[in-house]
Amino acid sequence: MTETDAGTAWRTYADRDLPPILETALACFMEHGYHGTTIRTVASRAGLSVPGLYYHYASKQALLVALVSHAMEDLWRRSTAALKEAGDDVRRRFDLLVECLVLFHAHQRDLAFIAYSEIRSLTGEARTTYIAARDRQQRLMDHVIEGGVAQGVFGTPYPREASRAIVTMCTGVSQWYRAAGEHSPSELAERYRAMTRMTAGARPWVS
Repeated sequence: MTETDAGTAWRTYADRDLPPILETALACFMEHGYHGTTIRTVASRAGLSVPGLYYHYASKQALLVALVSHAMEDLWRRSTAALKEAGDDVRRRFDLLVECLVLFHAHQRDLAFIAYSEIRSLTGEARTTYIAARDRQQRLMDHVIEGGVAQGVFGTPYPREASRAIVTMCTGVSQWYRAAGEHSPSELAERYRAMTRMTAGARPWVS
């Protein structure tokens, strides 16, 4: 999703815009893990020679960095678009941010899973950059919860901890969600809105 369509399409998940090499690398990482995947395996499945793959990406680490960067940038654009749609109403900001997180981690389950689980495999500046992006994303929910507490919308005495718990609940969808499961992403988002409201100590409100 681009900056241009983010404002109207943050709920929409059409075909991903990942380059074919990255789609192949993602599939390999999902099947074998980062450390269990070789450059030769990715190159072969992408229909390239090893030197051909290196022409596009300098290393296996570069493939992982590109995937993680794509995931975090896409989630950020969608999240900020959801908050822009919500306006200043803290209740709506909370609901739409939770919805955004759940939809992303259901629809982009494989990409989100690798971005979460393979942080251990990032090194040096790439790891630092990822952690900064993750913390920036977390602060969106922090600010919503803190604003809700200040307005008396949320009653939790532990806003920062509640915020972390809520984000962890939503991102955890990528660990288990399956498209053929009982609930669609939108149905799941509705359930998570109800559960996370309770976690934040929400006063009763009507959607």
